[in-house]
Amino acid sequence: MTQTCASHDATGMPVAPPAPTPPAPTPPRPPEAPPTSSETPPVATALPSTAGAAGAAGAAEAAEAAEAGRARIAASLIFAVHGAVGGGFASRMPWLQEHLDLSPGQLGVALAAPAVGASLAMPLAASLVHRHGGRTALRCLIALWCAVPLLPLSAPGLPWLCAALLVYGVGAGMSDVAMNTQGLVVEQRVGRSTLPLLHGMWSAGALVGAGLGAAAAFAGLDARVHLAGLAVLLAAVGWIAGRNLLDARPAAGAKAPPRFTLPSRKVLAIGAVGFCAVFAEGAGANWSAVHLREVAGASPGVAALAFTGFACTMTVARLLSGAIVDRFGVTRTVQAGAVLATIGATLVATAHSPLPAASGFALLGVGVSAVLPLTFAAAGRTGEDPSQSIAGVATVTYTSGLIAPAIVGGIADRASLGTSFAVVAVLAAILIPAARLLNPSSVPRGTDAEAAPGIGGIDARSAPVAISPSGAVSATSPLPKEDR
Repeated sequence: MTQTCASHDATGMPVAPPAPTPPAPTPPRPPEAPPTSSETPPVATALPSTAGAAGAAGAAEAAEAAEAGRARIAASLIFAVHGAVGGGFASRMPWLQEHLDLSPGQLGVALAAPAVGASLAMPLAASLVHRHGGRTALRCLIALWCAVPLLPLSAPGLPWLCAALLVYGVGAGMSDVAMNTQGLVVEQRVGRSTLPLLHGMWSAGALVGAGLGAAAAFAGLDARVHLAGLAVLLAAVGWIAGRNLLDARPAAGAKAPPRFTLPSRKVLAIGAVGFCAVFAEGAGANWSAVHLREVAGASPGVAALAFTGFACTMTVARLLSGAIVDRFGVTRTVQAGAVLATIGATLVATAHSPLPAASGFALLGVGVSAVLPLTFAAAGRTGEDPSQSIAGVATVTYTSGLIAPAIVGGIADRASLGTSFAVVAVLAAILIPAARLLNPSSVPRGTDAEAAPGIGGIDARSAPVAISPSGAVSATSPLPKEDR
């Protein structure tokens, strides 16, 4: 039998145990609403995803900007190499004339061959860029260009010299078109006016090449040895720098450009602007020393420095003109330069003492310095293939550079050098109204740049570069500032 133990008080009476305390009731939980398809996801889940996407986009933009910066430096080096080759070869022209015992007339006939070769070969550069891509085509053409001057220096006589200079012109023209096409692609990727800077680098390279050539001539070094060593050095610089170029390739389904075709009316109009500028440039470069000596009465030493001063002012102006274009626009920059060039040519035409004549040549060089690169930029935004349009404009400008010295000389024979530069002043004044032809806003734009044929992409590592038949560009490749 089981006994139950109970508590007792002091008197011994049993005390009943306390009643147990009931547990507190639990409040009922509200029923959960069924989830709906439009329910907004929690913020804590969305924030990491948004931050990750923003970080990836920022990293991609930084990578593209770094690639564009490397390409800009590489293109600058390529232009400088091209200029150094030309300047080095030009500086050894007296050696070539003496080596082959050529009269001035014979040398003049031979020097017409490069312009012919360049004009014939320029359209082929568009096909090379289309087939092999901008990077590969330009690296190979620059290497070829570095070696080509050795051919005329090795010619045994006048006929061989003409043939060698024809090949020299082929190398000059094709590499010129390819590197200006690359400059346009870099300009659109960077989003700033870049071609004037690149042409300034070309001028700087030409000055360096001419200076090295003068030093080699003073040292009595054989021109073939001098230019062979220069070719090896410059080809190595160009090949290494070319690794960072943008590999512009045609869009999927784009047709190969024809090997030879007539430029469109738009390209010819742009080329006419370049014709006027290059005519003025050629007149100043080839006749500045003669004018200072024979008309202005300068000493032989001062006259000999005329070309160097003219080339230096053009170089500095080109290096600075890109920032001016970004600030004021294409049209205003060209118009202001045309005013300076017109004043400069007028000063030269009326000057009879060294100081005003030298000042006039300086103004002329500064005034036309930016026009040629801006014509190439305008041509690259015209037509179905930028390199083909650039080739058309380059053919016109090469022709201008070829005939300008002869026309100036012919007018001087029949009248005077002052009259010749009065004609130059008229051509410079034509640039004032014609500047609008180079304005980016004057080129019609399409609505879908990436869908249009042309150079529609870079390579697998890069975002598309939209160079379309209509001149449209994507958001990753803005045009230079328009004039409003």
